[in-house]
Amino acid sequence: MHWWSLLVLANAVAGGDIPPPPSPEPVALTTLPLPPVSDSADGACTATTGCIKQTKGLLHAGSFLPDSIHMIATLNYTGAPAGSIYTGPQAVIIKTDGRTFPNGDPWKCITCGVPSANAVGLTDHEWDYPQSFSDSKRLLVGTRIGQCDEPLASTACTPNSTYMYPLYWKNTADGSGPGGPMRELRLHPDDQHLAWNSFVIDDSGFDQFSYYGKLVFKSMSTTGEPLAPRFDLETVSVLFSPDANATIAIDPERPDHLLVNKSAIEIGEARGFSGAKNEVAYIGYPVESCNMDVFAVKLTNGALRRITSHPEYCDPLGISADGEWSVVLDTRRSERMMFMSGLRGIPPLVDLVATAAVSSVRVNGVREFYDPWLVDYHGERGSYFGQMLNDGGSGIPGSGAFNDPNWFAQADPRWSPDGTKIVVRQELILPPACGVTNQPPCPDSTEPDGERARILFFNLTSRQPTAPPTQPPGPELVPWGIPYVPDTIRVRKHIPGGSYILEAGVSGHATVTITENSEKTEIVSVAVEYDNYSEDGLNVLNGFENVTATARENMAGDISWFSDLVQTGPWNGTKKTSPDGLHLAIDVLGDMPNIFRANGTLITIVNGESYHQPENNS
Repeated sequence: MHWWSLLVLANAVAGGDIPPPPSPEPVALTTLPLPPVSDSADGACTATTGCIKQTKGLLHAGSFLPDSIHMIATLNYTGAPAGSIYTGPQAVIIKTDGRTFPNGDPWKCITCGVPSANAVGLTDHEWDYPQSFSDSKRLLVGTRIGQCDEPLASTACTPNSTYMYPLYWKNTADGSGPGGPMRELRLHPDDQHLAWNSFVIDDSGFDQFSYYGKLVFKSMSTTGEPLAPRFDLETVSVLFSPDANATIAIDPERPDHLLVNKSAIEIGEARGFSGAKNEVAYIGYPVESCNMDVFAVKLTNGALRRITSHPEYCDPLGISADGEWSVVLDTRRSERMMFMSGLRGIPPLVDLVATAAVSSVRVNGVREFYDPWLVDYHGERGSYFGQMLNDGGSGIPGSGAFNDPNWFAQADPRWSPDGTKIVVRQELILPPACGVTNQPPCPDSTEPDGERARILFFNLTSRQPTAPPTQPPGPELVPWGIPYVPDTIRVRKHIPGGSYILEAGVSGHATVTITENSEKTEIVSVAVEYDNYSEDGLNVLNGFENVTATARENMAGDISWFSDLVQTGPWNGTKKTSPDGLHLAIDVLGDMPNIFRANGTLITIVNGESYHQPENNS
């Protein structure tokens, strides 16, 4: 048992006691069939229904159709003869029950051959996160809604009866232009609303806000682009309020003191909805320093729950139709983040400038370190950190086992509506994440045709299928957010520079020094001195930590980190940098995205276990 199982702060769930954690349950695991692989030469593919690329042939594994038998995926077709409809990115339906369509394939392409008049302006960049509507006739893929006159899985659904309507989000006062840029779109279970995210990059820096809006079909548009039948997003809420308390805030009664608000709603990125619970799930500002977790918040009243608490990094997740279970993708098997997050219970103060750096460590370029974990509604607590779903294989690198660490899970895990099945996409590491200095050797794929991605299909064999509950409609506006107004600049407030006191929950305090940039538009440095600081009366923290951020373009920057912390109690340990500190380069959107590059060291030791930073370029 790891040290972090000794004591974990339990989640507070409004309206009732927290039950004991569930026992592990049996899971049957296999992969779903994909089209054969081909090279890109015209005519290289001899299969009449197309071939896909060996690398990046499987783009996304999407949601199930309402029948819990068919699931959606997006594929990248290649090698077809000239004039074939099986080319480029497309959306397909895959049978999960071992059966086939009338043509003998277990898959059916539903966008191949759609006339250009039915898909105005469609590009190769609009094929992520495929999700089905509950009418079995529509799907969301990228920034498009595909719609067929007949059920998507039926033979009556043909290319000529399929339409790929664009989405339009008005972001100018007069409605001109192509609309606001949207990413990470998620469909609300009521089929009427969406959540999405959008970057803000300007002279003041980089930020991202999350939004919620209603889908309205327009058969004819008079403003915006394209002037074609489309779905507009209207009655939009920003999932943010400048007047709401942040996690770290100034005490209104004592302006030289800080408060930690564990019920604050600070959405970094919206990640989906929780079925019948009518919550939006998100990755947000940490409750504990350097510990990035996922949360769910009620759309109607702002009631908040923390889903994960393990000190490793969690981001993508899928929540069951009844809202009672989550599958989270987490880096915990790699222990990659523990050198930053391993010492528990530290208040998230340096995170005011360190969050981007912490988030960037979770990956190595295109390589992620995720495995799928099953967690119940009440979240991780006590010694319960969920159940690893792809456990049980040899775990040997290069073996191709479902828990081969060279294979990593990718967003999003998806539940069948009947609650008995889950699908997750896995991808095999590629250069430059292998085969060079400080990297593992590049493995050969053991999948058919050497495919370098696969769809894991989990059957929760002890569960009985249940009809999904009636989904309550989402609110028209989110009361804890603000109405979206086009051409409005949104700026997050920050704590002004100065010296502050943070009193601990039981005893002791922290002295916090915050430094702003010369324009006073953002915080650039946080220094903290802990004096017998104890939130729980068991763990006592002493020492200092100082983190300074230097921003560059494209969400790039440099972090200088100095730490000398000592904690006694159940979470007994230290968090210390080398004398010259840890200097970490961050490059999220530039030429070397999320490649770990550092000078100096940061080592965390907890109850005798040491955690070191990754090797550079790994």
